[in-house]
Amino acid sequence: MKVNKFIYVGFLMLMTQLTIAQKKDQNIGNEVVNVVKPYTPTISDAFKVKETPSLDDDDNTKKENIQYNIFSFPVASTFTPSKGKAANVDKEEQEKLFSNYATLAAGNYGNINAELFVTQTLENNNYIGAMLRHLSSQGGIKEVVLDDKFSNTSLDLTYGSRTREMSWNADLGYSRQMYNWYGLNPDLYETLLPADRDAFINAIDPKQTYQNISLGGRLSLKESVFKEASIKFNRFSDAFSSAENRFVAKPSFAFEFLEENIKADFVLDYISGSFDKDYLGLSEIKYGYTNIGFKPSFQILKDDLSVNVGIGLFYSMANQEGDNKFFIYPNITASYKVVGDLMIAYAGAEGNLKQNSFQEFTQENFFVSPTLGVAPTDQKFDIYVGLKGKLANSISYNVRGSYLNEDNRALFKNNIYNQENTNTEGYTYGNSFNVVYDAVKTLSFFGELKADFSKNVSFGINGTFSSYSEKDQKEAWNLPGLKIGSNLDFNITPKWSAGVNVFFVGERKDQFIDSSLLTNSIVDYTLDSYFDLNANVVYKYSDRLTFFLKGNNIANQKYQRWLNYSVQGVQGLVGANYKFDF
Repeated sequence: MKVNKFIYVGFLMLMTQLTIAQKKDQNIGNEVVNVVKPYTPTISDAFKVKETPSLDDDDNTKKENIQYNIFSFPVASTFTPSKGKAANVDKEEQEKLFSNYATLAAGNYGNINAELFVTQTLENNNYIGAMLRHLSSQGGIKEVVLDDKFSNTSLDLTYGSRTREMSWNADLGYSRQMYNWYGLNPDLYETLLPADRDAFINAIDPKQTYQNISLGGRLSLKESVFKEASIKFNRFSDAFSSAENRFVAKPSFAFEFLEENIKADFVLDYISGSFDKDYLGLSEIKYGYTNIGFKPSFQILKDDLSVNVGIGLFYSMANQEGDNKFFIYPNITASYKVVGDLMIAYAGAEGNLKQNSFQEFTQENFFVSPTLGVAPTDQKFDIYVGLKGKLANSISYNVRGSYLNEDNRALFKNNIYNQENTNTEGYTYGNSFNVVYDAVKTLSFFGELKADFSKNVSFGINGTFSSYSEKDQKEAWNLPGLKIGSNLDFNITPKWSAGVNVFFVGERKDQFIDSSLLTNSIVDYTLDSYFDLNANVVYKYSDRLTFFLKGNNIANQKYQRWLNYSVQGVQGLVGANYKFDF
């Protein structure tokens, strides 16, 4: 206690002295200060301030994790959402497809047209099919004095298989055709007395029949150097003991070599035939050729340019009369997309050895005589350049100009008439056609336009203008200078549809020769140009059954397709088509 008192008394006395001292020294007066050394400032060593200084604040301490707990409990709701309703969409019903169909139609002139197609898929991707066709007419063309009826019946059978690796099929066919050489020149009988006229006409039997049996097949492989091959054998004959055998094989290979696509096509074409006698009835006619061809090519693709470069090598051996020959042909094609698919320019130079046959001649002109000379045509080159593309999404076009040089081209020319001819068959009255050969050069221009104005209306038109230059013949017999074709198809309602097509053929030249002793005349004929207007109306009763009405040569044009061969006038055909499945 005493110590604390002494500390307290001492502290009080010290504070008293300090208070007195402040009051006494309040004015200290003036004083002089002498500086012996001048002041020299110095710069301390610099140091860099850290960009991220270390802080030791309470705010920089690590935050603790905070855990939240949600206490959920159900809440009653009286809201009931309305059910969604899809908008109505007009959807066209997909048409059912059928595998088989049958067609039957009949009309004036006794015309009958019938077709039956059936097919069936078997196990292991195999299939079988058959097609039966028949077209006939009882004739009745005005001012025709000979029988002019005709018929054409054919049956084709096929059996094949399709898999991912390959596909193949085997075909068997038979056809029988009957025609009449009714194109008799009126000058031969109009000046005769009625009895002589009837005797002259009744002595002519104009009937001719053709029969053809074919056997063939085709094989295609997907992943192989050997790509595909086709073979076909034809046995063709007629009512005058004419016979023709033809065998054609075409294997094809494709592979890559030095980053180029190489393709190699081979051709073996064998033909052998005979006619019982020539046009004068003096001797038998025989012909035969074996043609072997090799056509290698490779393809160049660069941006919008596509080029195929190849060559054709053919060796033709004459098995009867004639010389063996070797042929070399160009095989070059190119296309360039000038403006995408809107404008594509294309060009080419191609040639080929075309083997003619009696069977092919009869399908082009039914009224040839069974006394023909059959030989191949040397198509030296066909040089062409063209432009194709689209004017709009629904309008396409194609224009082309070409120059074709052919040696030994086959031309149909009217057979001569000779009253003293010992051959008195029904084709020796100037009412049949022979085949003559000549070197022909053809300059042609082609144009085509197609348009789909809507899903219900489509239109198309095309035309070809040709100019011919022949070497030995006076004219390019029966070749037209102008051909035009056009069609218009439209759907009127879902049940009704219709179509119209017309074609125009320009003038052709032919010649009638009467080499009889009393007349011995040569008359040049110019066959008039003609057009043929056809139309059809279709009523779809159901997915299976359809009725149709067809009209041919509606303008009733009495034109001649061949010299003295007039055609039928207005033709009407009523029929039905029925589709079905097994």
